[in-house]
Parts: sequence; structure tokens; C-alpha cells
Amino acid sequence: MAETISVLIPEDKVEARVRELGEQISRDYAGREIRLVGILKGASFFMCELAKRITVPVSIDFMQTSSYEGKTESTGTVRIKKDLDESIEDKDVIIVEDIVDSGRTLAFLGKFLESKGARSIRYCTLLDKPERRVVDLKADYSGFEIPDQFVVGYGMDYDQKYRNLPYIGVVHLDGEN
Repeated sequence: MAETISVLIPEDKVEARVRELGEQISRDYAGREIRLVGILKGASFFMCELAKRITVPVSIDFMQTSSYEGKTESTGTVRIKKDLDESIEDKDVIIVEDIVDSGRTLAFLGKFLESKGARSIRYCTLLDKPERRVVDLKADYSGFEIPDQFVVGYGMDYDQKYRNLPYIGVVHLDGEN
């Protein structure tokens, strides 16, 4: 099945919003150090761009979870495929995600990282789909609220393709309206 991509959020708007998020985080954490924990693979592009725009000391780590298993819908079960490389005990942590859909992954990770002794945990997402939420979770830092469409670009993929698009696009599969 072939697919086409239409632009939902152009590159210049993504870049401007990432800059604004970096400035907001820098203000909120003035005089402190933060640990960004990016959720692989999708959040890697966003987290790198975000980190460049944060002016307080930043360290980074990555985790990898799985809930999609090659589908466009979450299976509902979150499992950790890659854990942190370094301790987060007594650290101010911001979990960086590409998109919050059901909220299950971030809710799970928040509890998981809390159990590892983080001083504080906040959530930062590039995209938010609140109409898909099945758990009570609101990102502390959110780039864009988007409709319930399957999106790619800026790190997000469809079957491992389109991560390198510099904008946020919507996937249209042949035969769909």
C-alpha cells in the first residue's frame, strides 16, 4: 500500500515553537540543572533541537518503549526496550516525547522514573492529541495540539520512513479519504 504525505505544520512553525519551548523551560529551571530523557526513536530529533535552545545546564539520556508494534494504533501495553544509562536520583527530569496520544506511555514512564528517585518529573511533547487520551495526563510543555491523524516527520515515522522530514505531515494511505 502506497502513501502520500500532506503538510500539517510547516518547518518554520515547528522551529519557532521549539525555540519558545526552550525559552520557557530555561525560565522555569533558572539556576538549576535538568536531565532530558528522550523516548526513542521518535523524540530524538525534537529533543536535540530543544536541548540546543535551553540555556540552563542540560544532560541527556534516552529510553525506548514499545506500544505500537508496527501499527498505526497503540496496542495499549507499554514495555521498556531500553532503560536509562545513568541514574536520575535527585535529578530534575523532563521526559521528552514526540507525541502524546493515549498518554499511557508517559503515565507509565512518569511512575517508573519516580521509582528511580527523580527529584521532579515533568513532561514535554512536540505534539498532543488530547481527544485520544485514555489516562489523566497533561504535558507540562506542549508544542502543538493536533487532530486525530497519523503524523510523520521531525522524528516520527510510518513503518520507519519519513522521520527526516523537517515538518509535521499527515500520512494518507492510498484508498483513504
